[in-house]
Amino acid sequence: MPGKKKNISKKNKDKLHHIGRLIVRFMSKKTSKVYNYKQIAEGIEFKNPRQREQVIQALHILLGENKIKELEKGKYILNIEINDTLTGIIDFNQSGNAYVKVEGEEADIFIHQKNVKNALQGDKVMIVPFHFKGKKLEGAVVDVLERCRTQFVGTFQYIASKDIGFVIFDKRAMNTDIFIPKSRFNGAKDGNKVIVKMLGWDDNSKNPEGEIVEILGQPGEHETEIHSILAEYGLPYHFPPEVEAAAQSIDRNLAPAEIAKRWDMRDILTFTIDPKDAKDFDDALSMRKLENGNWEIGVHIADVSYYIEPGSILDKEAYERATSVYLVDRVVPMLPEVLSNELCSLRPHEDKFTFSAVFELNDQAQIRKQWFGRTVINSDQRFTYEEAQERIETKQGNLAEEINVLDGLAKILRQERMKKGAIAFDRAEVRFNLDEDSQPIGVYFKISKDANHLIEEFMLLANKKVSEFVSTNRKGEPSHNTFVYRIHDDPDPTKLSSLRDFVNTFGYKMNISNRNKISESINKLLNDVKGKGEENMIETLAMRSMSKAVYSTENIGHYGLAFEYYSHFTSPIRRYPDVLAHRLLQHYLEGGKSPHVEEYEEMCKHCSQMERLAADAERDSIKFMQVKFMEKYVGETFKGLISGVTDWGIYVEIPENGAEGLIRLRDITDDSYVFDPKNYAIVGSTSGNTYQLGDEVQIKVVKANVIAKQLDFKLIQ
Repeated sequence: MPGKKKNISKKNKDKLHHIGRLIVRFMSKKTSKVYNYKQIAEGIEFKNPRQREQVIQALHILLGENKIKELEKGKYILNIEINDTLTGIIDFNQSGNAYVKVEGEEADIFIHQKNVKNALQGDKVMIVPFHFKGKKLEGAVVDVLERCRTQFVGTFQYIASKDIGFVIFDKRAMNTDIFIPKSRFNGAKDGNKVIVKMLGWDDNSKNPEGEIVEILGQPGEHETEIHSILAEYGLPYHFPPEVEAAAQSIDRNLAPAEIAKRWDMRDILTFTIDPKDAKDFDDALSMRKLENGNWEIGVHIADVSYYIEPGSILDKEAYERATSVYLVDRVVPMLPEVLSNELCSLRPHEDKFTFSAVFELNDQAQIRKQWFGRTVINSDQRFTYEEAQERIETKQGNLAEEINVLDGLAKILRQERMKKGAIAFDRAEVRFNLDEDSQPIGVYFKISKDANHLIEEFMLLANKKVSEFVSTNRKGEPSHNTFVYRIHDDPDPTKLSSLRDFVNTFGYKMNISNRNKISESINKLLNDVKGKGEENMIETLAMRSMSKAVYSTENIGHYGLAFEYYSHFTSPIRRYPDVLAHRLLQHYLEGGKSPHVEEYEEMCKHCSQMERLAADAERDSIKFMQVKFMEKYVGETFKGLISGVTDWGIYVEIPENGAEGLIRLRDITDDSYVFDPKNYAIVGSTSGNTYQLGDEVQIKVVKANVIAKQLDFKLIQ
């Protein structure tokens, strides 16, 4: 038991502060437990009399700094209200270790797996920072402040001998199993894939306790795995009955009084161009030649905001979802089908309410006039991208002349964007041919052609000009109106420097001295690597150097598009921010004052978060289909390109179908390989053999695990 406080020499203070950090780290493992000094000394392995004396001195310092409390004489507990704790979001890696991203800190703080306490992926945690062995900054989780989620997808495992169960996981989102008492099985059988709700996690328990809330089915079955993907990200796959009922009750007739308030453009040539499998058409183009020789081009967008009142049950559901989710075999829409595929969809030969941006362009695609407001249209024809592309290439077919005029204007608009510094990322996207049972029977790549670029340029023009209109006055000065922007920050300078240094080894030069030079260099780089062995690698690294686009009320511009003002306006059927943009634009057109920004900023953050979850779910569905497609090729060999390099293995992508698999370092047996992060490579310790990102290798498919969505490859030496 500590006695009278002793004077501490200056020489020993550093030593005692280090011991103090070890004590806090030890006590943080169980923040509610009370310790005496002997238990603490034992816990940090300070066992001889001299070391125990130092523990006593360190405890006095910690008491003085208010980092621990003395509940009664000689009994200590961690003070979790201490000032030098940090809070942040925890992110686990495959090894079980984690990093905590702390706002205001340049680098994420490493958390060893033995110091994560009962934190789970994405939780907001309080950590105590310390220097491991006096050098490397690490942290220990002291408390979980806010759970990221409480429902998880896993496989139910019944322990017959004890009549209890556990839900086990195959994703890094959960670094422990969840204990299920028999009373909370709720019909689950051994081996079922389930959704489990975590009820609590006592500090003294090895596992959290939970209950089964939904049985998804047998692992590996198609519907089970697709529903598992949605459940994993908390994305719904059906609408509540009351939401469906509200959608069904909407009047399908266009009220004459409402038509009278709008610009009636039903007699102007209008058509849609969309993917061949599209069911909702939320944008259309109209065009006519004016007497002065200019072109009037209308960009017409489904007027979703007319049908969805703010605060209504439909609006609340759309906001919660925030986006449609596009899985390989289905769309999980933001709006019920009666709205997304019928009422709001700009189907041919049907009168539709739209919100429009109408431009008068000359033959050089210069804007002479612009108009924004509500309209009513009637689409004359629906084109697929392939049909529009055929008219561009052959100049034949109905409306070929009109489509080619639009194509010519779009090419000028695109060229102007590129001159101003837009980045030309144009990667092929993998798609699947499915049979009637949604099984993958073929793979193809979606490549953007002129018809895609035609639609893209006019949608970009509308998005840009709507944003500019709301955000500036007639003199071009900022208006300070609250609006929802789509922003894209400048690239990360550190990543850019690494990219420049790395591509230099291949003979490519980059100038990253200023904003314009960066975009010029990246575009030139992307063009120069076309068709070369290193194309895939360099394109991947260039994309990783970019920031992620998000929604915000604070406009910083869009770096990738080289736009000072940019918002999403053209897809309200599938994106909630577009609905907000429509409402705000109409509000300002009617002379309304700028609403409070805080509410809209909160909605921007929510929409950005839901967009990320939807993108992750979409990627998982592609991985699932790729693994399923590759099942029949187990044992066969392919040429592949190294697409990722880590300290546990290399990832290889098969170019002909986009499937990616892992080769573990331990399975490369000709040498002992170590990870070289600077050069995105692994290097043989003895031979010096190097496998680098972008290298072509020969692989054999050895395993296709549809449940884990993982392919295992073997390197053919």
